[in-house]
Amino acid sequence: MRKRLPLTAFALLTVPLALHAEESALELRQQTTLISNFPEEEQTPIFLDADRMSGRQDVEVEAEGDVELRKRGQVVNADRLRYRQAEDEIHACGNVRIEQKDSLVTGPELRMKLDTHRGYMRQPVYQINQPDAHGMAENLEFAGENKYNITGGTYTTCSEGNNDWFLRSSAMELDRTVQVGTAHHASVVFKGVPILYTPWMEFPLDNQRKSGLLPPTLGSSGKSGMEFSLPYYWNIAPEQDATITPRIMSKRGLQLRGEYRYLSPLYAGKTNVEFLPNDSQTGTHRYNLLLNHGQVLGAGWMGGLNIQKASDDNYFRDLNSTVATTSQVYLPREGTLAYNGYGLSFLTRVQSFQTLQDPKAPITPPYNRLPQMLINGAWRNFPAVDLGLSSEWTDFRHATLLNGQRFTFYPSISLPLNRSFAFVTPKVGVHYTRYTLTENNPDGVPDVIRTLPVFSLDSGLFMEREWQLSGNEYLQTLEPRLYYLYIPYRDQSRLPNFDSALADFNYAQIFSENQFVGGDRINDANQLTAALTSRLIDPATGQEWLRATLGQRYYFTDQQVVLPGGVARNDKSSDILAAFSGRVTPQWNVDAGVQYNTSQQQFYKSSIGARYQPEAGKVLNLGYRFTRDALKQVDISSQWPIQGRWQGMGRINYSFLDSKLLEGLAGLEYNGGCWAARMVAHQFASATAETSRSIFFQLELFGMGRIGSNPLDILKRNISGFAPTHQLSSPATTYEQY
Repeated sequence: MRKRLPLTAFALLTVPLALHAEESALELRQQTTLISNFPEEEQTPIFLDADRMSGRQDVEVEAEGDVELRKRGQVVNADRLRYRQAEDEIHACGNVRIEQKDSLVTGPELRMKLDTHRGYMRQPVYQINQPDAHGMAENLEFAGENKYNITGGTYTTCSEGNNDWFLRSSAMELDRTVQVGTAHHASVVFKGVPILYTPWMEFPLDNQRKSGLLPPTLGSSGKSGMEFSLPYYWNIAPEQDATITPRIMSKRGLQLRGEYRYLSPLYAGKTNVEFLPNDSQTGTHRYNLLLNHGQVLGAGWMGGLNIQKASDDNYFRDLNSTVATTSQVYLPREGTLAYNGYGLSFLTRVQSFQTLQDPKAPITPPYNRLPQMLINGAWRNFPAVDLGLSSEWTDFRHATLLNGQRFTFYPSISLPLNRSFAFVTPKVGVHYTRYTLTENNPDGVPDVIRTLPVFSLDSGLFMEREWQLSGNEYLQTLEPRLYYLYIPYRDQSRLPNFDSALADFNYAQIFSENQFVGGDRINDANQLTAALTSRLIDPATGQEWLRATLGQRYYFTDQQVVLPGGVARNDKSSDILAAFSGRVTPQWNVDAGVQYNTSQQQFYKSSIGARYQPEAGKVLNLGYRFTRDALKQVDISSQWPIQGRWQGMGRINYSFLDSKLLEGLAGLEYNGGCWAARMVAHQFASATAETSRSIFFQLELFGMGRIGSNPLDILKRNISGFAPTHQLSSPATTYEQY
């Protein structure tokens, strides 16, 4: 039989006898409710349950035998417990267990003030959630709600009973209010071996950014030798942060890197600075600067800066290890001012470039635009027609080529006639261009004006039917389209060429007015484009499963306008374009396209890509690209489980024309449940006759950080669909600064 003894602050009520010290042994299991000695608005009930209880009125209650004390947000279990009501303090001994919100601590002795969450526990074993972590210590101090000071303790995110890695520290603070852990005289122990020591470190208890030293990076590359980096991350404010990274390269010296980022509703940007004094390989100071800023000015106006500079042509090829970085050729330096509103967009900018030259494949630097002004407009239903405007004025500047200004003005009007099953859109416009030529004009090219009328007629049908395939209901469409374009011939052979080039021939381009990009050449045209598209659509969701397209352009006159050194076309029809894309099965996606030359009866260009992905963490990408006399490449990449916790990753991008590996990658990853180890070898062609090789080793301790060089960005860039294995199977949270 259980007996309930409710208590108030200083009296025991509804009990037929007073409890004295000599009467402490009660045979019945007892329960009681206490109210701590605080003002009424601060009072919180305390429930006490034990085999035996005794007490002194207005002072304390003692409980023995399977004791449980409950207060809102706290549960304490022990063999013996004494509660002092005036101080709202407990002293528990023997198999003590205290549970508070997301934490659990066990040990032989606990002393705590319940209201302030302050106290200590001897020889504790603790567990906290979010992230799931645990450890043990000589002493644990409760320093307030969700704050713990640990002396001579350990910390790990491994599951209970698994100590593959842990942080060992002489003193540690876990502050759950700001989600930061701080360790003093700390060492990281992996598989029983200390692998890192630091006199002080901070680590996150969630995914939020925190100031402090980040895990060091170790690596190796062919051009820089062994590398060691130790970043410091500074979380300046919620909308600002910075990272300062010293990087030691055995073949080159000490490089300093700095990154500053900021973000607000009205502006955002970042600044990157790298400086390598007295490079041991070149004997020169080397640096790289990037400044990027975007600003919302209000009333539809925006501004921006994009400034990049490198100390020399080989900076990225020597000091970086990714294709995206080393393949940079043009570093822009530009400022922009833009407006968008009322169907009108305006852009003015000042733009120049630093051209990074490959000595074995030199290129001509592009023109600088000092400045350029663009105006584009589109007004629908005005009132029954659509009006369009495209205009530009640019001052082109170059150190060695012809300089001058170009002004273009292209108004147009179209009449859309739309129905649910068809559309017809006639359009007419006038393209006006004026050149004013200034410096570097040894041939005496005169100022010139070019005026061209442009007429087009676009039309199409929409037909659909219900179709059953493999037992599933689909909606199949049939969408024929005809596009006629007429532009008369004007002699443009004496016009300068500031920025025009031949556009890539593709499905979108065959429905455009001009086969050239840039404003210096406008093609003559008397042509008709015919295309047919069919799609397979899920009628319930509207999702497109498959798409097939076939298109060709027919010419009624021979081409006359060409680029300098170009050859005019004399065929009566273009190459045939065919494309197919879609989800063939739930696991297979295919994207293929071909360009077939009918006069020579051969394929000019083709590409096919397929992805097999039965589930996350299993992906196989297959690709083949071909351009006659220019390109023949195969591209294969994959991430796949090998056995147990092992994963393999790899990529081969090989050029058959050059008999050369353009980019190769091979890697292994082991997921230990609360840690992962990765090794990746990477090679790519960084210049015409140069190859860059790097090896990455990384140990990731989930919930703590990463040690070694980080290959994840390279893996994600090289293997489409790549996912780190810890995101697939481990419940632990991995912290990334940004």
